[in-house]
Formats: sequence, C-alpha cells, structure tokens
Amino acid sequence: MTPEQYVQDKAAASGSSFYYAFLFLPPPRRAAITAFYAFCREVDDVVDEVSDPGIADTKLAWWQAEVAKSCAGNPTHPVMRALVPHMAPFGLRQDQLQAVIEGCRMDLQQTRYLDFPGLKRYCHLVAGVVGEVSARIFGQTQEATTAYAHTLGLAFQLTNIIRDVGEDARRGRIYLPVNELQQFEVKANEVLQRQYSERFTALMRFQAQRAHALYDEALALLPAEDRRAQKPGLMMASIYRTLLREIESDGFQVLHQRVSLTPLRKFWLAWKIQALGRL
Repeated sequence: MTPEQYVQDKAAASGSSFYYAFLFLPPPRRAAITAFYAFCREVDDVVDEVSDPGIADTKLAWWQAEVAKSCAGNPTHPVMRALVPHMAPFGLRQDQLQAVIEGCRMDLQQTRYLDFPGLKRYCHLVAGVVGEVSARIFGQTQEATTAYAHTLGLAFQLTNIIRDVGEDARRGRIYLPVNELQQFEVKANEVLQRQYSERFTALMRFQAQRAHALYDEALALLPAEDRRAQKPGLMMASIYRTLLREIESDGFQVLHQRVSLTPLRKFWLAWKIQALGRL
C-alpha cells in the first residue's frame, strides 16, 4: 500500500464531516489535506484507543520524534511520507504538527477544565492550529484569514464537545468547564452517570450559544478575497452547524447516544456550498 493510499483509507474510514469537504478540492490540495487529516487522526487515536496512559504517552513521544525526523527529511510512517512533500509548498511547519500532538497529550494529563479560558488553550492546540493549517492548504492569501480559521476550528471543537459529552463521560472525561457545571448546578457525577435533567439541558444550551457565537464571529472574520478558496471550511461549517442544530432540536440527548448526520446529508450540505457559495 502506498503512503497516499494509506492516508486516503484513513480519512475515508473515519466517516468525518471533513472528508466530504475534501472531495471538492483540486488534486494537490486534496492530497495535502488528506495527509494532514490522517496525521491528526493517527495521534488522536493514540489517546482514544490505547487504554494504558503510559503506553499512550510513549506512543505520542514516538510521534513527536517521527515528526522531527520527517521534517529533517527522514519520514518512516506512511502518514508522514505522504505529508512531508506537501509541507513546503503549503507553508506547513513542524511546530504546528507538534502542537497537535501536545494537545492530544493534554487528554492524558487532564480530564477536567476549571473554566473556559483553560478549555480554550486545549481547543487551540487540537482545533485552532488544525484550522490554521487547513486554511493554508485550501489556498489562504490574506493574513486575516488565520483568525477566521482559528475561530472556526474552536467552534468545531465546541460542537464536538457538545456532541460527545456521553462518549467522553464513558472515558471519565468532562470537557464542560467546572465553573459552568457549578453555575448550572450540574454535578460532575450526574454527567459521568449520564443523568439528564433540566439543569443539564440549560447547561448545554449555554454551550451551544457559545458555539453559535463563534461560528458567527468566524464567518465575519473571513476576508472576501479568500471566501472562494476557503469553501471547504465553509462546507465543514455548514455540516457542523447543522449537526449542532440537530442536537439542539433533539433537546441535547447526548448522554446516551452520539448524534450524527447521514453521509448523504453531509454530501448534500457540502455540495450546496460548492454550487451556491453560501451557508
């Protein structure tokens, strides 16, 4: 199997909304973003699939070394062999890849966040940086597009957190800030035991409002000159925001299930952005 086939299979198997946005890119950009996305999946899977934190930390350390070796011209993993040729053409940097790994390491070290600023630091590493790299690959020409991409990445991550509350609870993790749990009088144990209440619904509504505000902020930050190039990000925004609205309309029933959109609906939402150019 070639490195290119490996990353293609990795991206397709994830079923992620991101994959549908990639389909409309020209081949060189599609190859670059597919390789980068496969890299993100590899390091994220270390945390989600390895039960022993010590082993997971060792694997992340291996990835840190692999990134350093790869950027020095000696990639060994198929993901890095696929990604390295695209780094210089699209202005991707080693510190950005290392930041993604560091964000995943935070999942091994921390299962709670005291407040939103603390959570925002985590989101910066695992989503904001990813947004910035993606914008470069998509064809960013304006410096202001970086702020758009970073803010949109944060909105995506908050949507993921809302969607995955129950799934994360099964792993003993709660990404909802502790002071906001207290504000809405929701005990951590209620989340871990996946107990619904009006207080929980109010807490989740508050989280959704913050995410919507970030979507609005991101879209307002996107320079008109880069709007066409950043269509893949707008496709993802359409898919993710539709998912968020589905969760809202269902009354935030996220503790016992993982709400998702069908592949056909994701493709339709992506195609509408491609064809009509608007959300």
